[in-house]
Amino acid sequence: MSETGNLINQLFASHMEHTAQAASTAGSAIEQAADAFVSALLNDGKIITCANGNANIIAQYFCTAFLNRFEQDRPALPAINLGADATTYSAICRDNRFNDTFSRQVKAIGKPGDLLFVIVDDGHKANLIQAIQAAHDREMNVVVLSARKKSDITSLMHAEDHEIALNDLSPTEAAPLFLLAINALCSRVDGKLFGG
Repeated sequence: MSETGNLINQLFASHMEHTAQAASTAGSAIEQAADAFVSALLNDGKIITCANGNANIIAQYFCTAFLNRFEQDRPALPAINLGADATTYSAICRDNRFNDTFSRQVKAIGKPGDLLFVIVDDGHKANLIQAIQAAHDREMNVVVLSARKKSDITSLMHAEDHEIALNDLSPTEAAPLFLLAINALCSRVDGKLFGG
């Protein structure tokens, strides 16, 4: 086998190892997060998501599955990705308030009973930290999907918040597992709300 073939095989083997590890450790946290989503939705709340960089793709995928459908036809579920509005995002950044990119929006549209869903792969987190603080100020619960077991975000969590933490993965290692976790969350939420 060529060197390139070996490298590709190693990438797949590493992915399978990370997937097996996440499957054995994250299931309970995913179930608790799904319960938190369902509780917010049943109490007329919405899900507000935010993430930086490539993790924002996962946040948009999640919102699309809620607003359109996951695997079955069902009513649309209210979800907003704060990183999808490039105009608002860039306007806040233009005014040298990058750390406020999400918190400013949470303060404007969040209400008690809504839920903030934060996806953290790595790198800059100050704007995510401020978003969590703003959500708590608005009496919102928080769910975090993180590539790391312990981070500065973990210390912000309240007792009623939930964290799905992977095993200290790089952003590229975490991305496919984030997608699996989102699929599991969407499947559980649909099952709890609509059966099937």
